[in-house]
Amino acid sequence: MRGIIGMENTVLRDLTWDAEAGRLLFKDVPYLLIRPETLVAFQRALEAELGERAGELLARGGHTGSALSTRRYREAFGLGTEETARFIVRMGREIGWGDFRLERLDFGAREIVVSVGRSPFAEAYGPASRPVCHLIRGVVAGLAEGSFGAPAQAREVECLAMGAKTCRFHATVRSG
Repeated sequence: MRGIIGMENTVLRDLTWDAEAGRLLFKDVPYLLIRPETLVAFQRALEAELGERAGELLARGGHTGSALSTRRYREAFGLGTEETARFIVRMGREIGWGDFRLERLDFGAREIVVSVGRSPFAEAYGPASRPVCHLIRGVVAGLAEGSFGAPAQAREVECLAMGAKTCRFHATVRSG
C-alpha cells in the first residue's frame, strides 16, 4: 500500500519497456509518452474544424481512458471504490498530467471535485477565454462514473488558461 499513498512514483517504478515491440507498459497496460504541445496542436486543429464540439470529443477520449483504468487498477490492486479514486488521481500526477488533487469525493451527493495545478494542457495551450483541459475533464467524468456506478458528466469550472491559479473539475452523476 505504501506505493499507493506514499510519495513514490509507482508508475515510474513499475513501468516496463518491451524493446522488441517498442511499447511502454504499466501493469500490462500500454502507455505512450507524448508532448503536451502535440496534443494541443491536435486540439487546436479539431477546434478549427469542429468548434466547441472538439472539446466534447476530446473529453470522450479522456473518459474512455479513465473508465478503463479505473476498472483495471481496482482489480489489479484489489482496491475499494474510494481507494481506487485516490489511486487514479495520484496516477494523473505520476504520469505528468499536472498536480492532481482529490478535493471532494461525496458518495451521498455523488460528486467528485478534482483540482489540477500546472495542467500541461493549459500551459501548452496558453491564454484562452474558455476552459481548455478537455482530456482531463473526461478523465474526471470517467472517474466519477467508475466511483458511483452511473453515467457522469464533468465541467471544468476554473482553468489556468483563463487566468485561474489551478484547473478545477466538478463531476456529478447525470440526472434523468
